[in-house]
Amino acid sequence: MEKIALPKGTRDFGPEQMAKRQFIIDSIKKVFQKYGFQPLETPAMENLSTLTGKYGEEGDQLLFKILNSGDFLKDASQPNLEARNSKLLTPDISEKGLRYDLTVPFARYVVMNRHEIVFPFRRYQIQPVWRADRPQKGRYREFYQCDADVVGTDSLVCEAEIILMIKDSFKSLGINDYTIKINHRDILSGLAEMIGATGNESSLFVAIDKLDKIGEEKVKEELKARGFNESSLPVLFETLNFQGNIQQKVEWLSKKMTSSEKGKKGLNDLTTVFSLLQTFGSTDEHVELDLALARGLSYYTGCIFEVKINHVAIGSVSGGGRYDNLTAVFDAKEKSSGVGFSFGIDRLYDALEELNAFPKNTTTSTTVLITHLDEGSFPFALKIGQAFREKEICCEIYPDRLKIKKQMEYADRKKIPFVVVVGPEEVQSGLLTVKNMETGNQSKLSLDEVVAMILDFNSKIFKHK
Repeated sequence: MEKIALPKGTRDFGPEQMAKRQFIIDSIKKVFQKYGFQPLETPAMENLSTLTGKYGEEGDQLLFKILNSGDFLKDASQPNLEARNSKLLTPDISEKGLRYDLTVPFARYVVMNRHEIVFPFRRYQIQPVWRADRPQKGRYREFYQCDADVVGTDSLVCEAEIILMIKDSFKSLGINDYTIKINHRDILSGLAEMIGATGNESSLFVAIDKLDKIGEEKVKEELKARGFNESSLPVLFETLNFQGNIQQKVEWLSKKMTSSEKGKKGLNDLTTVFSLLQTFGSTDEHVELDLALARGLSYYTGCIFEVKINHVAIGSVSGGGRYDNLTAVFDAKEKSSGVGFSFGIDRLYDALEELNAFPKNTTTSTTVLITHLDEGSFPFALKIGQAFREKEICCEIYPDRLKIKKQMEYADRKKIPFVVVVGPEEVQSGLLTVKNMETGNQSKLSLDEVVAMILDFNSKIFKHK
């Protein structure tokens, strides 16, 4: 018999994992809603014509393609079949693909629904995406993203608010040690001008984006292989390696970008964003101007972001930026500036696990278990359980007739905080025996008193979360 297994790069999530993931999603969703973002969902699959050409050469190679239904080879041309070349054959056998991210489908949605949308349009989207990447720690082939985008405005207030939303989200998740890296594509274009690489910016951005993954020497080798002049590389890396705080880096760039209009615009945008943060009453704490930040995706045109949680063995947990031309690729008349960012749920989950930072009661779904001592007590137990549910208290009634010890073990294994014991004495007196499973304390209380106690417990848990 064939061994049962999951496809590489995918995972099952049991109840405990789902509770923790839901904690992350709920925390981020509340922040998105606080800033006026509305929910949106798009299909898991898109036409390949929608997806290809939007992520750069490397991104296109990571698209999961879906075979046409039925006899997918019937329309394939014989020369393409004989060539044994997947790029030639793909248009014959595949018209659709799984979405690579949530931004391109969002841009497609905006163009298709432009007459119904109120601009500026703020949307958040929390759905899975798929990439044919090499699975490794923190990198999966199927993973969830939490996106928030604004389209229809070029105001830099949006960039400042992204930083605020990231800070608010980490506060909700209980993460205090992190870095929000920011740069601007025009600054990188200015660097390209400085080294005589105008027109070859895309290759430069892709190579620089690998700097923290493969190191400076490997990046230099890649740039030389892509045709960059070796004598210009010291000038490039002098800037990329410059150390200092935000103000020192701004002053450095001001001197270097005097002859680059693009570079000066990028620098002006960044200083405006930092100024807006101060106006909002925030500081540049946790914010770093990273001159080597490039973001590999080709559709970014302005400010770019990347977020890392410090001292964990996980890569970036969030990233994004401004894109001025993404909607125009679907309709040249619909050029709308947009900006957004995304959290990776799976990486946040792994980071919180590594930090042991999930709140203690995250995985608690049932607050109280109703147990029963005998058949005669069971109808009363059912009524008590329903009374709890009418008060919005998550409640289970143990369904089988087992010894009370077995019922208690069930509550302990599921980490249920309270157990109500119903027997002949409770039925006659109306007072319930309540056990706190953490402390072991047991008391006799009326139904109203038990409800009040549990609601108070829940309110403290909710406040902690």
